[in-house]
Amino acid sequence: MSSPQIVWLRRDLRLADQPALHAAAQAGPVIPVFVLDSERAGDHAYGGASLVWLHYSLESLGKSFGSRRSKIVLRKGDAPQVLASMADEVGASCIHAVRHYEPWWKEAEDELRDALGEERKLCLYDGNYLLPPGSVTTGSGDPYKIYTPFSKSMLEVMPPRDVLGEPETISSPDSWPESDDLDDWGLLPTKPDWAGGIREFWEFGEAAAHDRLDWWADEVANYDDGRNLPSKDITSRLSPHLHWGEISPAQVWHALKDKRSDGWKTFAKEIIWRDYAQNVIDQFPDYPRESYRDYDERTLWRNPNAGHLIEEDLECWQRGTTGYPIVDAGMRQLWQTGWIHNRVRMICASFLVKHLLIDWRHGEQWYWDCLVDADYGNNGVNWQWISGTGVDSNMFSRIMAPLSQSEKFDAASYIREYVPELADLDDDCIHDPPDDKRGDYPAKMIGHKEARERALEAYRASKT
Repeated sequence: MSSPQIVWLRRDLRLADQPALHAAAQAGPVIPVFVLDSERAGDHAYGGASLVWLHYSLESLGKSFGSRRSKIVLRKGDAPQVLASMADEVGASCIHAVRHYEPWWKEAEDELRDALGEERKLCLYDGNYLLPPGSVTTGSGDPYKIYTPFSKSMLEVMPPRDVLGEPETISSPDSWPESDDLDDWGLLPTKPDWAGGIREFWEFGEAAAHDRLDWWADEVANYDDGRNLPSKDITSRLSPHLHWGEISPAQVWHALKDKRSDGWKTFAKEIIWRDYAQNVIDQFPDYPRESYRDYDERTLWRNPNAGHLIEEDLECWQRGTTGYPIVDAGMRQLWQTGWIHNRVRMICASFLVKHLLIDWRHGEQWYWDCLVDADYGNNGVNWQWISGTGVDSNMFSRIMAPLSQSEKFDAASYIREYVPELADLDDDCIHDPPDDKRGDYPAKMIGHKEARERALEAYRASKT
């Protein structure tokens, strides 16, 4: 019998179009392994919402393997050490894995390769993105830094590779290594259990991802106009399924590629944005931690660690008590569901860095902890775009006006859902309630005009 083949699972929690699993299944008995390596990522270890999703995604995938008379082996610890030790234990000739581009996973892949030595192999495959980072380059052969030319080049070589089906057979080893029990990992909150809104809002796992894609195929034509309307929410909500690899971008692309609508054209560019973000962190591994552009950070940002009043401003933003209904609705949706509608996600981020002048990294960390689709590349690139500090970013002087944005994009019903204190107000005043109709809802932390002038002055000072 062929020697066992270990499949190292990370953010690739699916059976279909999983190239590492596909190759392993052809080579011999398969031992799928997920290692909970909590220390390696440092300040980007799994956030609270991510842990909730991870639990249910692993639970779902475990059932899928179970239906194929297989299972996932769960272990905790340093991933390279755990995997190398297991390879020795079971006599595995190869560890198969989908390649990841977060700096801590690239480091782990190098460490694992060294730990396996010459007798065993680490085989890496591309499968989480449309194309491997660095494979689309400028005329001079350099990786792209700017999204628009990157996107144009990507579109010229689409569609992506063909999709792989589920392995026809997944053979089991003669004996299985010991496994932790998923419930013993304590990924779900208990005291208190704050994850009820996430469970209510989402379905988890590979089957749920494909159900969502099937639904989206009928709706994507409306995306170009509808994506900015939080009350209607004409968005795919595929982002956490893509992030955790419950579905691949190649599967999404091939399912939709024959659409001829403007909605699909716009959505296609947003799938490409995922690839762009990975290209950025592949070039600049600390991008979600360090600003790309030069400026005087001490002049521009109000530091919450430097005074309790600034810290209170940050907390008001986090809790959704800023006095701006569209911002507060978004921040409360984030806390309840682990997700924010994309238009509102930008409005909330802009409010933090420009109305409150709080360093974008505080927002990046809050989103990282609260989002079920918290992605190292996407999150960092998006925050640096909105803050005007990135390699390709919005100009700092372009300051989103939350009150007019709320009215323009018809957010009244969305506000009523997430800011129930204002539910009785009509559409004419719910976006910017007058003082005598706010009731217990807080006053604005700062006026929009005042905030805009303060931000522009701080920006000018930071560049001198």
